[in-house]
Amino acid sequence: MLYALIISCALATSVLSGLVGMAGGVVLMAILINVLPVSSAMVLHGVTQFTANGSRTLILRRFLLWQLLPGYMLGAALAVACFSALLFVPDASVVLILVGLFPWVAKLKPKLSGLNITRPLSSVLCGLSVTSAQLLAGAAGPLLDMFYLNSGLDRQSVVANKAMTQTLGHLLRILYYGAIISVETLLPNWLFLAAAVTAVLGTRIGTWLLSRWDDAGFQHISGLIILCTGTICIIQGSYQLLRPLLF
Repeated sequence: MLYALIISCALATSVLSGLVGMAGGVVLMAILINVLPVSSAMVLHGVTQFTANGSRTLILRRFLLWQLLPGYMLGAALAVACFSALLFVPDASVVLILVGLFPWVAKLKPKLSGLNITRPLSSVLCGLSVTSAQLLAGAAGPLLDMFYLNSGLDRQSVVANKAMTQTLGHLLRILYYGAIISVETLLPNWLFLAAAVTAVLGTRIGTWLLSRWDDAGFQHISGLIILCTGTICIIQGSYQLLRPLLF
C-alpha cells in the first residue's frame, strides 16, 4: 500500500511539474518525508526528480538556453564543495521554512525582483542557493522559481531551463547522499525503477498539456502556485520542527 502511494504521487507530481515547471518536487518531498526515513526520502526523491526533470529537458531541448549553464554550475559546484568539506547531513525543517518564506518575502519586497536567471551574477547565486537548498531540504522549487519569473522568457523556455538546472541539482544530491555521505536506504530497487518510469510518464502528460496553454495564463497560474508551494514548505517545515515537542 505504501509503495503504491509513492508511485501514484510520483506520477501526479510529475504531471504538475511538467505543466508549470514547478511545485511537483516540493509536494512529493512533503509526502515522502512523512512516510519514509529522511535518508530514504532524500535518495528516492532525488532519483524520481532527476528522471522527471531529465526527461522534461529532453522533450523541450529546443528551448534550452545553454548560456545560463556556466554560471549556474559554478554556484552549484561551490555549494557541493562546502557541503562535502563538512560532510553535513541536515535537519530539513528549518530550511523548508526558509525556502517556503522566500517567495512571500519576494512578493512583499519588490526589490528582490532583480533576481533574473539571465543575468550572470544571478545565475551563480541561483546555482549556489538552489543547490544548497536541495542538499539541505530536498526541494528548492519556490527558490528556483523566483529567478525565472522575472526573466522575460516564454513558458516553454522557463519550463525547459528550470528542468535542466533541476536535473543537475538532483544529480548532485544523489551523488552527495549516495557517494559522499553514503547513506543506506531500506527500499527495494524495483521501487526506484517504478518511480522513475512513472515520473517520465507524468512528465510526458504535463508537457503535452503545457503545449496547449498560453503565456498569459502560464504567468498568472505560476505566480499562484509559487505561493502555494511556498506555503506547503512552511507548513511541512513547521510540522517537522514542532513534532518532537508535540508527540
